[in-house]
Amino acid sequence: MAEGVVLITGARGYIGRSLVDRLSGQYRIIGLDRAVAEDIPGLDASYAVDLADDASIADALAKVRAAHGNAIAACVHLAAYFDITGDPNPLYNDVNVEGSRRLIAGLQDFDVEQFIYASSMLVHEPKPLPDERIDESSPLGPTWPYPQSKADAEQVLRENRGDIPVVFLRFAGVYDDKGHSAFLAEQIAGVYEHRVSAHLYPGMLCAAQSALHLEDLTRAVERTIANRADLEGETPILVGEPETLGYAEIQDIVHCQIHGEEWTTVRIPKSVAKLGTWIEEEVLGHDGFVKQWMVDDANAHYILDISRARNLLGWEPEHSLRDTLPTIIDALKADPQDWYETNKLNTARVAW
Repeated sequence: MAEGVVLITGARGYIGRSLVDRLSGQYRIIGLDRAVAEDIPGLDASYAVDLADDASIADALAKVRAAHGNAIAACVHLAAYFDITGDPNPLYNDVNVEGSRRLIAGLQDFDVEQFIYASSMLVHEPKPLPDERIDESSPLGPTWPYPQSKADAEQVLRENRGDIPVVFLRFAGVYDDKGHSAFLAEQIAGVYEHRVSAHLYPGMLCAAQSALHLEDLTRAVERTIANRADLEGETPILVGEPETLGYAEIQDIVHCQIHGEEWTTVRIPKSVAKLGTWIEEEVLGHDGFVKQWMVDDANAHYILDISRARNLLGWEPEHSLRDTLPTIIDALKADPQDWYETNKLNTARVAW
């Protein structure tokens, strides 16, 4: 039997749909998104909301109260603006930061047992070497606008939460059995297409960032809600795989799986890589995937200590990127056109 109301912002999104599927039947699930969701099994109700508009949030929450009452077991705040350009964008503040403030302020009149904010491990300062792990006490130090907006939103929620307990789930980079990770998909495509540029990397070849399977992410949220009575005040929790593959290791696994042999990756100076991205964008007029900020972050290590997730949530990952990469590659080889479309890549590169 459904136990309490769970609000999910961004319910129509990639993570939101999977989370609705995970939680349906356990709770009454109410979706909030830019448009009403009419095609998601498991949603008990859905309301349109613009996080950049005070009146829109007030109207949506009034509808929630009128139809479902004042008691909310948990609000899971997934909705956010994101792009990979690395450039500042006013939507980072309007949606991610101020939108979070508007939402938590609007919930003050409700009886909310828990507010879960979908944050990122990237709010932390990266480590310079692979033998150092990041935990929740590690310094914050986001290196580009998207994670900066996440860090700013965390602070806004601390300042405006009132008596609502807030959990900051700092997720690693999300993927699933077909990829659905912009950075991983681009890396795989480079190897698949035998691009010369895919043999080059402007940083330590061991540079590694924790990953997180979509199913493990939704299970972490499920465990967070289930443990809400024990999570008081403000609780940051890192959520990701403790085993983290370096860039070159991913290259080797992918190439062996696709082409049956090892792949040679060569480290190049950052200045050369930046010149290459500048020529591609400014001289050739191509909208290349690699941006200047990615070159700057090529040595960044995000290797996580997930002790807190284990201790407070009883959670640890059931998947690993190492074990899932062959499944992702099998999906690519079975239907390259579909895989490229799924991962929002240029299908013209596989139109043969």
